Amino acid sequence: MPNHPAIDIPVIETPRAILRGHRLDDFDDYAAMWADPAVIRLIGGEPRLREDSWVRFLRHGGMWAMLGFGFWAVEEKATGRFIGEAGFHDLKRDMKPSIEGVPEAGWGLIAARHGQGFATEIVKAVHGWGDARFNGAKTVCIVDPDNIGSVNVALKCGYREITRTSYKGSPTILFERERTTA
Repeated sequence: MPNHPAIDIPVIETPRAILRGHRLDDFDDYAAMWADPAVIRLIGGEPRLREDSWVRFLRHGGMWAMLGFGFWAVEEKATGRFIGEAGFHDLKRDMKPSIEGVPEAGWGLIAARHGQGFATEIVKAVHGWGDARFNGAKTVCIVDPDNIGSVNVALKCGYREITRTSYKGSPTILFERERTTA
């Protein structure tokens, strides 16, 4: 097997989680998370096929290698279990207004960790890293208006609503966040 260059993905710790690069042994849990109707109900709406999850899973390493940022796997400290992912990406989304070239925050957790404050804890840590990495530049996120949990996470993490738009025919709120000094 050929040698592959290591991608230097920083590790971030929060009180309850470790954010680290995705590993091959995360994949089964990753695929299960993105196939769970309770997880994807307000994030795309359709459970992902295993092969679609594989392509997205591989994309994470590519983002880090090409852009110097990406998504982290979220490991729960108490159990050592993969419980989700969070980070920044630039997906070249076909939407108006365009967010191409602006780091877009995103997060997703297994259903068993919804409503426990994990997302806010993790997204705040991700933005602590991003504030330094992006030299104070703005970041964005998009959220389904019915996803009250993620709307609240965005607001708690310093985002403000910019506009209501659509993405792939579904209503979407575009949020923007300026670097915070706190």
